[in-house]
Amino acid sequence: QVQLVQSGGGLVQAEGSLRLSCAVSGCTFSIYQMGWFRQAPGKEREFVAAISWRSSSTYYADSVKGRFTISRDNAKNTVYLQMNGLKPEDTAVYFCARDRRATTWSNNVGDQRLYDYWGQGTQVTISS
Repeated sequence: QVQLVQSGGGLVQAEGSLRLSCAVSGCTFSIYQMGWFRQAPGKEREFVAAISWRSSSTYYADSVKGRFTISRDNAKNTVYLQMNGLKPEDTAVYFCARDRRATTWSNNVGDQRLYDYWGQGTQVTISS
């Protein structure tokens, strides 16, 4: 079955950096776009970033644009989220997810309903 296993995360000071990884197995990783989402305490889960299956397109939430970078290595079946310039408001549990639509890229990549498999979640805590 499809599995998404996350690693990385932790506690860092404001303006620090972290990199999250998400290793995918059980499917042809290279044909699916991937996304990252996050959920802060007491808030709904929100979109962070997405990347197309060939890395030709990326899309970011306004709140992380210019600070976060999503990337993927199809040879390693892994998607990454490099987070720089971290702020206390970035504190959340971060989730990677697979878009159920193969070889498709559209403007609604932030719609969580399009994602069918999710990682276990990774806590990211930013201290001020």
